[in-house]
Amino acid sequence: TYVSDVLASSHSDQVIYATFDNHKKGDFKPYVVKSTNQGKSWQSIAGDLPKRGFVHTIVEDHVDPNLLFVGTEFGVHFTQDGGSTWHELSSLPTISVRDLEIQQRENDLVVGTFGRGIYILDDYRALRSDTADLKNQTATVFPIRDQWLYIEGSQYDHREKGSSGSEFFTAKNPAFGANFRYYLNESFESKKKQRRKAEIKKEKDGLDTPYPSWDELREEDAEKAPMVYAEIKNADGDVVSRLKAKASKGMHQINWNMRYPAPDQVTLTKPSFVPYWVSDPMGPLATPGDYTITLFKRQDDMLTALTDPEPFKLKSLANSPEITEQPEDLLAFQAELSELARAVNGASAQMGEFNNRIKHLNEALLLTNQAGDAQAKALRDIELRINDLSVQLSGDRTVARRQEATAWSIGNRVGTLFFNVMGSQSDATDNHKRSLAIAKAEFKVALQELQNISKDLAAFEAQMESLGAPWTPGRETGWND
Repeated sequence: TYVSDVLASSHSDQVIYATFDNHKKGDFKPYVVKSTNQGKSWQSIAGDLPKRGFVHTIVEDHVDPNLLFVGTEFGVHFTQDGGSTWHELSSLPTISVRDLEIQQRENDLVVGTFGRGIYILDDYRALRSDTADLKNQTATVFPIRDQWLYIEGSQYDHREKGSSGSEFFTAKNPAFGANFRYYLNESFESKKKQRRKAEIKKEKDGLDTPYPSWDELREEDAEKAPMVYAEIKNADGDVVSRLKAKASKGMHQINWNMRYPAPDQVTLTKPSFVPYWVSDPMGPLATPGDYTITLFKRQDDMLTALTDPEPFKLKSLANSPEITEQPEDLLAFQAELSELARAVNGASAQMGEFNNRIKHLNEALLLTNQAGDAQAKALRDIELRINDLSVQLSGDRTVARRQEATAWSIGNRVGTLFFNVMGSQSDATDNHKRSLAIAKAEFKVALQELQNISKDLAAFEAQMESLGAPWTPGRETGWND
Protein backbone atom coordinates (compact mmCIF):
# COMPACT_ATOMS: atom_id res chain seq x y z
CA THR A 1 0.00 0.00 0.00
CA TYR A 2 1.35 3.40 -1.05
CA VAL A 3 1.64 6.12 1.61
CA SER A 4 0.38 9.06 -0.42
CA ASP A 5 0.86 11.79 2.19
CA VAL A 6 2.07 12.42 5.75
CA LEU A 7 1.32 15.66 7.58
CA ALA A 8 2.47 16.88 10.99
CA SER A 9 -0.13 19.04 12.72
CA SER A 10 0.67 22.72 13.18
CA HIS A 11 -1.40 22.74 16.40
CA SER A 12 0.14 19.87 18.39
CA ASP A 13 3.46 18.05 18.21
CA GLN A 14 1.58 14.86 19.14
CA VAL A 15 -0.71 14.83 16.09
CA ILE A 16 0.15 13.32 12.71
CA TYR A 17 -2.07 12.63 9.69
CA ALA A 18 -1.46 10.12 6.91
CA THR A 19 -3.26 9.01 3.75
CA PHE A 20 -2.91 5.74 1.87
CA ASP A 21 -3.53 4.71 -1.74
CA ASN A 22 -4.23 1.02 -2.43
CA HIS A 23 -5.88 1.30 -5.84
CA LYS A 24 -3.16 -0.75 -7.59
CA LYS A 25 -4.54 -3.77 -5.75
CA GLY A 26 -8.11 -2.98 -6.80
CA ASP A 27 -8.94 -1.24 -3.52
CA PHE A 28 -10.40 2.22 -4.23
CA LYS A 29 -11.47 3.02 -0.66
CA PRO A 30 -10.32 6.25 1.03
CA TYR A 31 -7.79 5.74 3.81
CA VAL A 32 -7.21 8.72 6.11
CA VAL A 33 -5.73 8.12 9.56
CA LYS A 34 -4.72 10.23 12.53
CA SER A 35 -2.32 9.70 15.42
CA THR A 36 -2.45 11.70 18.66
CA ASN A 37 0.69 10.15 20.18
CA GLN A 38 3.37 10.77 17.55
CA GLY A 39 2.55 7.63 15.58
CA LYS A 40 2.38 5.04 18.31
CA SER A 41 -1.27 4.31 17.43
CA TRP A 42 -3.62 5.38 14.65
CA GLN A 43 -7.35 5.69 14.09
CA SER A 44 -9.31 6.17 10.89
CA ILE A 45 -10.92 9.57 10.27
CA ALA A 46 -12.26 8.64 6.81
CA GLY A 47 -15.75 8.98 8.26
CA ASP A 48 -18.37 9.17 5.53
CA LEU A 49 -16.02 9.88 2.62
CA PRO A 50 -17.30 8.24 -0.59
CA LYS A 51 -16.37 4.56 -0.60
CA ARG A 52 -14.87 4.88 -4.07
CA GLY A 53 -12.22 7.59 -4.25
CA PHE A 54 -8.74 6.93 -2.87
CA VAL A 55 -6.94 9.83 -1.16
CA HIS A 56 -3.82 11.56 -2.46
CA THR A 57 -3.18 14.35 0.03
CA ILE A 58 -4.34 16.08 3.22
CA VAL A 59 -3.92 19.55 4.75
CA GLU A 60 -4.94 21.00 8.11
CA ASP A 61 -6.29 24.49 8.67
CA HIS A 62 -3.80 26.67 10.54
CA VAL A 63 -6.54 28.16 12.79
CA ASP A 64 -9.06 25.37 13.38
CA PRO A 65 -7.51 21.91 13.95
CA ASN A 66 -10.83 20.23 13.20
CA LEU A 67 -10.98 21.73 9.69
CA LEU A 68 -9.23 19.35 7.30
CA PHE A 69 -9.11 19.07 3.51
CA VAL A 70 -8.32 15.96 1.48
CA GLY A 71 -7.65 15.61 -2.22
CA THR A 72 -9.07 12.41 -3.67
CA GLU A 73 -9.13 10.79 -7.08
CA PHE A 74 -12.41 12.57 -7.78
CA GLY A 75 -12.14 15.96 -6.08
CA VAL A 76 -11.76 17.74 -2.74
CA HIS A 77 -13.61 17.06 0.51
CA PHE A 78 -13.47 18.90 3.81
CA THR A 79 -14.48 18.15 7.39
CA GLN A 80 -15.31 20.60 10.17
CA ASP A 81 -15.39 18.01 12.96
CA GLY A 82 -12.03 16.32 12.65
CA GLY A 83 -13.14 13.60 10.23
CA SER A 84 -16.52 12.32 11.40
CA THR A 85 -18.41 13.92 8.51
CA TRP A 86 -17.05 15.11 5.19
CA HIS A 87 -18.44 17.45 2.51
CA GLU A 88 -17.48 17.79 -1.14
CA LEU A 89 -16.34 21.05 -2.73
CA SER A 90 -18.82 20.61 -5.54
CA SER A 91 -17.68 23.59 -7.62
CA LEU A 92 -14.60 21.68 -8.78
CA PRO A 93 -14.69 19.40 -11.82
CA THR A 94 -14.50 15.66 -11.20
CA ILE A 95 -10.73 15.28 -11.37
CA SER A 96 -7.83 13.73 -9.50
CA VAL A 97 -6.50 16.19 -6.89
CA ARG A 98 -2.85 15.41 -6.23
CA ASP A 99 -1.78 18.28 -4.00
CA LEU A 100 -3.26 20.84 -1.58
CA GLU A 101 -1.63 23.88 0.01
CA ILE A 102 -2.96 26.66 2.26
CA GLN A 103 -1.87 30.26 1.74
CA GLN A 104 -2.12 31.26 5.39
CA ARG A 105 -1.96 35.05 4.99
CA GLU A 106 -4.94 35.13 2.61
CA ASN A 107 -6.69 31.98 3.93
CA ASP A 108 -6.76 30.53 0.41
CA LEU A 109 -6.85 26.84 -0.44
CA VAL A 110 -4.70 26.02 -3.50
CA VAL A 111 -5.74 22.86 -5.33
CA GLY A 112 -3.37 21.06 -7.72
CA THR A 113 -5.08 18.64 -10.09
CA PHE A 114 -3.89 15.98 -12.52
CA GLY A 115 -4.51 17.41 -15.96
CA ARG A 116 -6.94 20.24 -15.16
CA GLY A 117 -4.62 22.92 -13.80
CA ILE A 118 -4.64 24.74 -10.47
CA TYR A 119 -7.70 26.07 -8.63
CA ILE A 120 -7.85 28.48 -5.71
CA LEU A 121 -10.64 28.61 -3.13
CA ASP A 122 -10.43 32.24 -2.04
CA ASP A 123 -10.76 33.11 1.64
CA TYR A 124 -12.31 29.92 2.97
CA ARG A 125 -12.70 31.31 6.52
CA ALA A 126 -16.46 30.73 6.27
CA LEU A 127 -15.73 27.00 6.61
CA ARG A 128 -14.48 27.62 10.15
CA SER A 129 -17.99 28.58 11.23
CA ASP A 130 -19.93 26.20 13.45
CA THR A 131 -22.90 24.86 11.48
CA ALA A 132 -24.95 24.82 14.69
CA ASP A 133 -24.41 28.57 15.02
CA LEU A 134 -25.54 29.11 11.43
CA LYS A 135 -28.78 27.26 12.11
CA ASN A 136 -29.49 29.44 15.14
CA GLN A 137 -29.16 32.69 13.13
CA THR A 138 -31.52 33.94 10.43
CA ALA A 139 -28.53 35.23 8.49
CA THR A 140 -24.76 35.29 8.93
CA VAL A 141 -22.14 37.50 7.30
CA PHE A 142 -18.81 35.71 7.46
CA PRO A 143 -15.56 37.48 8.41
CA ILE A 144 -14.46 39.80 5.62
CA ARG A 145 -10.97 40.04 4.22
CA ASP A 146 -9.51 43.55 4.33
CA GLN A 147 -9.35 44.81 0.76
CA TRP A 148 -6.64 46.76 -1.02
CA LEU A 149 -8.04 49.94 -2.57
CA TYR A 150 -6.94 50.33 -6.17
CA ILE A 151 -8.25 50.85 -9.69
CA GLU A 152 -8.18 47.76 -11.85
CA GLY A 153 -6.07 48.00 -15.00
CA SER A 154 -6.85 46.77 -18.51
CA GLN A 155 -3.62 45.25 -19.80
CA TYR A 156 -5.37 43.29 -22.53
CA ASP A 157 -7.93 45.85 -23.77
CA HIS A 158 -10.53 44.93 -21.11
CA ARG A 159 -10.56 41.28 -22.21
CA GLU A 160 -8.98 38.36 -20.39
CA LYS A 161 -6.77 37.35 -23.32
CA GLY A 162 -6.97 40.51 -25.40
CA SER A 163 -6.17 39.69 -29.03
CA SER A 164 -3.57 37.05 -28.13
CA GLY A 165 -5.68 34.06 -29.09
CA SER A 166 -7.11 31.19 -27.08
CA GLU A 167 -3.74 29.43 -26.68
CA PHE A 168 -2.42 32.33 -24.58
CA PHE A 169 -2.74 31.03 -21.01
CA THR A 170 -4.66 33.14 -18.52
CA ALA A 171 -6.61 32.42 -15.36
CA LYS A 172 -9.43 34.51 -13.98
CA ASN A 173 -8.78 36.66 -10.94
CA PRO A 174 -11.21 36.83 -8.02
CA ALA A 175 -14.04 39.29 -8.52
CA PHE A 176 -12.64 42.82 -8.30
CA GLY A 177 -13.42 44.79 -5.16
CA ALA A 178 -14.51 43.81 -1.68
CA ASN A 179 -16.20 40.40 -1.58
CA PHE A 180 -18.74 39.40 1.05
CA ARG A 181 -20.02 35.91 1.79
CA TYR A 182 -23.23 35.38 3.72
CA TYR A 183 -25.54 32.54 4.66
CA LEU A 184 -29.34 32.61 4.89
CA ASN A 185 -30.94 30.00 7.10
CA GLU A 186 -34.22 30.24 5.19
CA SER A 187 -35.59 31.52 1.92
CA PHE A 188 -37.68 34.67 1.95
CA GLU A 189 -40.58 33.89 -0.35
CA SER A 190 -43.69 35.63 -1.61
CA LYS A 191 -47.13 34.81 -0.19
CA LYS A 192 -48.02 33.02 -3.42
CA LYS A 193 -44.95 30.77 -3.24
CA GLN A 194 -45.58 30.04 0.44
CA ARG A 195 -49.20 29.11 -0.36
CA ARG A 196 -48.20 26.83 -3.21
CA LYS A 197 -45.63 25.03 -1.02
CA ALA A 198 -48.25 24.48 1.66
CA GLU A 199 -50.73 23.21 -0.96
CA ILE A 200 -48.20 20.78 -2.43
CA LYS A 201 -47.45 19.39 1.03
CA LYS A 202 -51.19 18.92 1.68
CA GLU A 203 -51.58 17.18 -1.67
CA LYS A 204 -48.79 14.75 -0.81
CA ASP A 205 -50.45 14.07 2.54
CA GLY A 206 -53.80 13.45 0.83
CA LEU A 207 -55.42 16.56 2.35
CA ASP A 208 -57.80 19.05 0.78
CA THR A 209 -56.42 22.29 -0.71
CA PRO A 210 -59.21 24.90 -0.60
CA TYR A 211 -59.10 27.61 -3.27
CA PRO A 212 -57.86 30.94 -1.82
CA SER A 213 -60.30 33.81 -1.41
CA TRP A 214 -60.36 36.80 -3.78
CA ASP A 215 -58.91 39.00 -1.06
CA GLU A 216 -56.02 36.58 -0.57
CA LEU A 217 -55.36 36.47 -4.30
CA ARG A 218 -55.50 40.27 -4.56
CA GLU A 219 -53.00 40.49 -1.71
CA GLU A 220 -50.69 38.07 -3.52
CA ASP A 221 -50.97 40.01 -6.78
CA ALA A 222 -50.24 43.33 -5.06
CA GLU A 223 -47.32 42.03 -3.01
CA LYS A 224 -43.80 43.18 -3.78
CA ALA A 225 -41.34 40.31 -3.94
CA PRO A 226 -39.21 39.96 -0.79
CA MET A 227 -35.83 41.62 -1.20
CA VAL A 228 -32.50 41.26 0.57
CA TYR A 229 -29.79 43.87 0.26
CA ALA A 230 -26.50 44.80 1.92
CA GLU A 231 -25.83 48.28 3.26
CA ILE A 232 -22.26 49.54 3.53
CA LYS A 233 -21.42 52.40 5.88
CA ASN A 234 -18.21 54.27 6.59
CA ALA A 235 -16.72 55.00 10.01
CA ASP A 236 -18.96 58.08 10.38
CA GLY A 237 -22.09 55.97 9.92
CA ASP A 238 -22.86 57.42 6.47
CA VAL A 239 -24.31 55.07 3.85
CA VAL A 240 -21.74 54.52 1.11
CA SER A 241 -23.49 51.92 -1.04
CA ARG A 242 -26.32 49.40 -1.13
CA LEU A 243 -25.97 46.09 -2.94
CA LYS A 244 -28.70 43.74 -4.12
CA ALA A 245 -28.39 40.25 -2.63
CA LYS A 246 -30.05 36.89 -3.13
CA ALA A 247 -32.94 35.99 -0.84
CA SER A 248 -32.78 32.19 -1.12
CA LYS A 249 -31.53 29.81 1.56
CA GLY A 250 -27.85 28.91 1.46
CA MET A 251 -24.41 30.46 0.92
CA HIS A 252 -24.08 33.49 -1.35
CA GLN A 253 -21.46 36.03 -2.34
CA ILE A 254 -21.82 39.69 -3.32
CA ASN A 255 -19.21 42.13 -4.52
CA TRP A 256 -18.68 45.85 -3.96
CA ASN A 257 -16.56 47.83 -6.42
CA MET A 258 -15.38 50.12 -3.59
CA ARG A 259 -17.23 53.10 -5.05
CA TYR A 260 -20.20 55.27 -4.27
CA PRO A 261 -23.27 54.86 -6.53
CA ALA A 262 -22.86 55.98 -10.14
CA PRO A 263 -24.77 59.10 -11.29
CA ASP A 264 -26.15 57.31 -14.37
CA GLN A 265 -29.85 57.29 -15.20
CA VAL A 266 -31.93 54.43 -13.80
CA THR A 267 -32.65 51.77 -16.42
CA LEU A 268 -34.96 48.80 -15.86
CA THR A 269 -33.74 46.72 -18.80
CA LYS A 270 -30.25 45.67 -19.76
CA PRO A 271 -29.03 46.02 -23.34
CA SER A 272 -28.76 42.76 -25.27
CA PHE A 273 -25.14 43.51 -26.17
CA VAL A 274 -22.48 45.62 -24.48
CA PRO A 275 -19.07 46.01 -26.21
CA TYR A 276 -16.13 44.86 -24.12
CA TRP A 277 -14.60 48.34 -24.10
CA VAL A 278 -17.64 49.85 -22.34
CA SER A 279 -16.99 49.99 -18.60
CA ASP A 280 -19.61 49.53 -15.92
CA PRO A 281 -21.15 52.68 -14.42
CA MET A 282 -18.99 54.03 -11.61
CA GLY A 283 -19.22 56.66 -8.93
CA PRO A 284 -16.61 58.31 -6.70
CA LEU A 285 -13.93 56.03 -5.26
CA ALA A 286 -14.23 55.31 -1.53
CA THR A 287 -11.38 56.32 0.76
CA PRO A 288 -9.17 54.01 2.85
CA GLY A 289 -10.59 53.34 6.29
CA ASP A 290 -13.05 51.34 8.37
CA TYR A 291 -16.41 50.19 7.00
CA THR A 292 -19.26 47.91 8.00
CA ILE A 293 -21.77 45.83 6.07
CA THR A 294 -25.24 44.88 7.29
CA LEU A 295 -27.84 42.63 5.64
CA PHE A 296 -31.43 43.87 5.46
CA LYS A 297 -34.67 42.23 4.41
CA ARG A 298 -37.70 44.04 3.01
CA GLN A 299 -40.78 41.84 3.17
CA ASP A 300 -44.47 42.66 3.65
CA ASP A 301 -43.50 46.35 3.38
CA MET A 302 -41.35 46.05 6.50
CA LEU A 303 -37.60 46.58 6.70
CA THR A 304 -35.68 44.29 9.06
CA ALA A 305 -31.97 44.07 9.84
CA LEU A 306 -30.88 40.45 9.41
CA THR A 307 -27.38 40.82 10.85
CA ASP A 308 -25.31 43.05 13.05
CA PRO A 309 -22.78 45.28 11.25
CA GLU A 310 -19.73 43.26 10.17
CA PRO A 311 -16.51 45.33 10.05
CA PHE A 312 -13.88 45.40 7.33
CA LYS A 313 -11.18 47.75 6.05
CA LEU A 314 -10.17 49.30 2.76
CA LYS A 315 -6.39 49.59 2.72
CA SER A 316 -4.40 52.08 0.65
CA LEU A 317 -2.21 50.42 -1.97
CA ALA A 318 0.51 53.02 -2.41
CA ASN A 319 1.98 51.49 -5.56
CA SER A 320 2.45 54.73 -7.50
CA PRO A 321 3.80 58.20 -6.63
CA GLU A 322 0.85 59.78 -8.43
CA ILE A 323 -1.66 58.47 -5.86
CA THR A 324 -3.04 61.28 -3.74
CA GLU A 325 -2.01 61.72 -0.15
CA GLN A 326 -5.32 63.48 0.51
CA PRO A 327 -7.98 60.91 -0.47
CA GLU A 328 -10.72 62.86 1.35
CA ASP A 329 -10.08 65.90 -0.87
CA LEU A 330 -10.19 63.74 -3.99
CA LEU A 331 -13.45 62.15 -2.83
CA ALA A 332 -14.95 65.59 -2.24
CA PHE A 333 -14.04 66.69 -5.78
CA GLN A 334 -15.32 63.46 -7.31
CA ALA A 335 -18.56 63.74 -5.32
CA GLU A 336 -19.07 67.32 -6.55
CA LEU A 337 -18.43 66.23 -10.12
CA SER A 338 -20.69 63.19 -9.71
CA GLU A 339 -23.56 65.38 -8.50
CA LEU A 340 -23.17 67.64 -11.54
CA ALA A 341 -23.03 64.60 -13.84
CA ARG A 342 -26.23 63.28 -12.22
CA ALA A 343 -28.01 66.56 -12.92
CA VAL A 344 -26.70 66.84 -16.50
CA ASN A 345 -27.68 63.23 -17.25
CA GLY A 346 -31.11 63.90 -15.80
CA ALA A 347 -31.53 67.06 -17.86
CA SER A 348 -30.65 65.17 -21.05
CA ALA A 349 -33.17 62.46 -20.20
CA GLN A 350 -35.80 65.09 -19.41
CA MET A 351 -35.21 66.67 -22.82
CA GLY A 352 -35.91 63.30 -24.39
CA GLU A 353 -39.19 63.09 -22.48
CA PHE A 354 -40.11 66.61 -23.62
CA ASN A 355 -39.57 65.60 -27.25
CA ASN A 356 -41.73 62.50 -26.79
CA ARG A 357 -44.53 64.59 -25.26
CA ILE A 358 -44.32 67.10 -28.11
CA LYS A 359 -44.56 64.35 -30.74
CA HIS A 360 -47.78 63.13 -29.17
CA LEU A 361 -49.11 66.65 -28.78
CA ASN A 362 -48.52 67.34 -32.48
CA GLU A 363 -50.70 64.33 -33.30
CA ALA A 364 -53.29 65.42 -30.73
CA LEU A 365 -53.58 68.87 -32.40
CA LEU A 366 -55.11 67.23 -35.49
CA LEU A 367 -57.55 65.25 -33.36
CA THR A 368 -58.73 68.21 -31.26
CA ASN A 369 -61.40 70.17 -33.08
CA GLN A 370 -61.19 73.17 -30.76
CA ALA A 371 -57.41 73.53 -31.23
CA GLY A 372 -56.21 75.90 -33.95
CA ASP A 373 -53.18 77.60 -35.42
CA ALA A 374 -52.43 79.49 -32.20
CA GLN A 375 -51.89 76.22 -30.36
CA ALA A 376 -49.76 74.86 -33.22
CA LYS A 377 -47.51 77.94 -33.12
CA ALA A 378 -47.21 77.84 -29.35
CA LEU A 379 -46.16 74.18 -29.43
CA ARG A 380 -43.68 74.89 -32.24
CA ASP A 381 -42.13 77.68 -30.17
CA ILE A 382 -41.55 75.29 -27.26
CA GLU A 383 -40.07 72.73 -29.64
CA LEU A 384 -37.56 75.25 -31.03
CA ARG A 385 -36.54 76.29 -27.52
CA ILE A 386 -35.85 72.63 -26.75
CA ASN A 387 -33.68 72.37 -29.86
CA ASP A 388 -31.65 75.40 -28.80
CA LEU A 389 -31.21 74.00 -25.29
CA SER A 390 -30.14 70.66 -26.76
CA VAL A 391 -27.22 72.41 -28.49
CA GLN A 392 -26.05 73.76 -25.13
CA LEU A 393 -26.40 70.40 -23.36
CA SER A 394 -25.37 67.90 -26.04
CA GLY A 395 -23.69 69.85 -28.84
CA ASP A 396 -24.59 71.11 -32.30
CA ARG A 397 -25.56 67.96 -34.18
CA THR A 398 -26.17 69.85 -37.41
CA VAL A 399 -22.50 70.80 -37.61
CA ALA A 400 -21.18 67.55 -36.11
CA ARG A 401 -23.02 65.41 -38.69
CA ARG A 402 -21.07 67.22 -41.38
CA GLN A 403 -17.74 66.34 -39.80
CA GLU A 404 -16.97 69.87 -38.67
CA ALA A 405 -15.60 70.93 -35.29
CA THR A 406 -18.09 72.15 -32.70
CA ALA A 407 -17.76 74.01 -29.44
CA TRP A 408 -17.74 71.93 -26.30
CA SER A 409 -21.20 71.33 -24.94
CA ILE A 410 -21.96 70.99 -21.24
CA GLY A 411 -22.36 67.24 -21.65
CA ASN A 412 -19.03 66.92 -23.52
CA ARG A 413 -17.18 68.83 -20.85
CA VAL A 414 -18.73 66.97 -17.93
CA GLY A 415 -18.36 63.58 -19.60
CA THR A 416 -14.68 64.09 -20.43
CA LEU A 417 -13.94 65.42 -16.97
CA PHE A 418 -15.82 62.50 -15.38
CA PHE A 419 -13.86 59.96 -17.43
CA ASN A 420 -10.51 61.51 -16.51
CA VAL A 421 -11.16 62.02 -12.80
CA MET A 422 -13.20 58.94 -11.81
CA GLY A 423 -10.64 56.55 -13.24
CA SER A 424 -7.75 58.06 -11.30
CA GLN A 425 -6.42 58.21 -7.75
CA SER A 426 -4.37 61.33 -8.47
CA ASP A 427 -5.20 64.76 -7.10
CA ALA A 428 -7.57 66.85 -9.20
CA THR A 429 -5.48 69.27 -11.27
CA ASP A 430 -6.07 73.01 -11.57
CA ASN A 431 -7.32 72.38 -15.10
CA HIS A 432 -9.87 69.88 -13.74
CA LYS A 433 -11.07 72.43 -11.21
CA ARG A 434 -11.39 75.20 -13.81
CA SER A 435 -13.26 72.89 -16.15
CA LEU A 436 -15.69 71.92 -13.38
CA ALA A 437 -16.30 75.60 -12.56
CA ILE A 438 -17.04 76.37 -16.23
CA ALA A 439 -19.43 73.42 -16.53
CA LYS A 440 -21.29 74.41 -13.35
CA ALA A 441 -21.72 78.02 -14.53
CA GLU A 442 -22.99 76.95 -17.96
CA PHE A 443 -25.34 74.35 -16.56
CA LYS A 444 -26.85 76.79 -14.08
CA VAL A 445 -28.10 78.89 -17.02
CA ALA A 446 -29.22 75.84 -19.00
CA LEU A 447 -31.10 74.39 -16.03
CA GLN A 448 -33.07 77.61 -15.61
CA GLU A 449 -34.18 77.44 -19.23
CA LEU A 450 -35.04 73.74 -18.80
CA GLN A 451 -37.27 74.57 -15.85
CA ASN A 452 -38.95 77.40 -17.81
CA ILE A 453 -39.65 75.04 -20.71
CA SER A 454 -41.07 72.47 -18.28
CA LYS A 455 -43.52 75.04 -16.89
CA ASP A 456 -44.54 76.27 -20.33
CA LEU A 457 -45.02 72.74 -21.66
CA ALA A 458 -47.15 71.81 -18.64
CA ALA A 459 -49.26 74.95 -19.19
CA PHE A 460 -49.74 74.06 -22.87
CA GLU A 461 -50.79 70.53 -21.93
CA ALA A 462 -53.31 71.94 -19.46
CA GLN A 463 -54.71 74.10 -22.26
CA MET A 464 -54.99 71.07 -24.55
CA GLU A 465 -56.79 69.23 -21.76
CA SER A 466 -59.31 72.06 -21.48
CA LEU A 467 -59.86 71.87 -25.26
CA GLY A 468 -60.72 68.16 -24.99
CA ALA A 469 -57.56 66.76 -26.57
CA PRO A 470 -56.92 62.99 -26.43
CA TRP A 471 -54.62 61.99 -23.61
CA THR A 472 -50.88 62.36 -24.27
CA PRO A 473 -47.90 61.15 -22.17
CA GLY A 474 -47.02 63.31 -19.16
CA ARG A 475 -50.34 65.12 -19.09
CA GLU A 476 -52.69 65.19 -16.12
CA THR A 477 -56.16 63.96 -17.01
CA GLY A 478 -59.27 65.98 -16.16
CA TRP A 479 -63.00 65.55 -16.72
CA ASN A 480 -65.86 67.98 -17.08
CA ASP A 481 -69.07 66.30 -16.02
